[in-house]
Amino acid sequence: MTEKLRGTAEMTAAMAISGTIGWFVVVSGLPVMDVVFWRCVFGAATLLVVCAAMGLLRRDIITPGQAGLAALGGLAIVANWLLLFAAYPHASISIATAVYNTQPFMLVGLGVLVFGERPTVTQLGWLGIAFAGMLAIVQAKPSAAAIGADYLTGILLALGAAFFYAVAAIVAKRLKGVPPHLITLIQVSVGMVMLLPLANLAELPAGAATWGALGTLGIVHTGVVFVLLYGAIQKLPTNLTGALSFIYPVVAVLVDLIAFGHHLQWLQVAGASAILLAAAGMTLGWSPFSRRVPGQACDSAAG
Repeated sequence: MTEKLRGTAEMTAAMAISGTIGWFVVVSGLPVMDVVFWRCVFGAATLLVVCAAMGLLRRDIITPGQAGLAALGGLAIVANWLLLFAAYPHASISIATAVYNTQPFMLVGLGVLVFGERPTVTQLGWLGIAFAGMLAIVQAKPSAAAIGADYLTGILLALGAAFFYAVAAIVAKRLKGVPPHLITLIQVSVGMVMLLPLANLAELPAGAATWGALGTLGIVHTGVVFVLLYGAIQKLPTNLTGALSFIYPVVAVLVDLIAFGHHLQWLQVAGASAILLAAAGMTLGWSPFSRRVPGQACDSAAG
């Protein structure tokens, strides 16, 4: 029981911290490319210390093939961060985060393409609800003065981020048995090397606030969050892990409201709620669309 409570506390903390990431990205005031580069730098330094402390820097821990797969996942993770952070100024943190939670459906689509899996009626039902929510968000304009194309760009960027997250998840499935902290270290190291030629190192970030935001993104949102997240996953059942993951978008909406005063229109609220409901249904395995055998509910209740 103690282990479950500890896992719940770790997962809750990881998701609550993740919900504040948009605030630090905006406060840094830097171009997205530079933000992701410095996140990788600070994240790699933090995870290097963690992996060394855990004794994970040995050659027998991971094969060259697995390291290559982890590096491929790193490319997807970096693309995911770039697109998600770029979506914030266009569609707001709240909307970008809600759209980003279409990840489960991206995984279903990749499962069909990569593994030849057939989606169930229940999955298609949740997909339909999420799609309706997406249409509602697309139809809602933030304000009369806002440029519709920019808003749509933000939505498309968030969808792209969700796609690359799903790609990274597919890659991670191929890396069973490899310590996740080591996988993440490889991924952020790949991101650091990949973005090094593109980052603006001629003019380094200035000011304590900027460095503080960048350090927090790398040390806390990458290093600490991943340690908490993987620790929680090892202690909790999948359904509880999935349920607690929805703390992330809730915190993101609250941060967007409190820090930036972004109020969602009713159509945006309805659309975001539909997406989060559908994502929760997919993650937690709810089956309202499957046919029930008469008397089944009574039998279950009796048990």
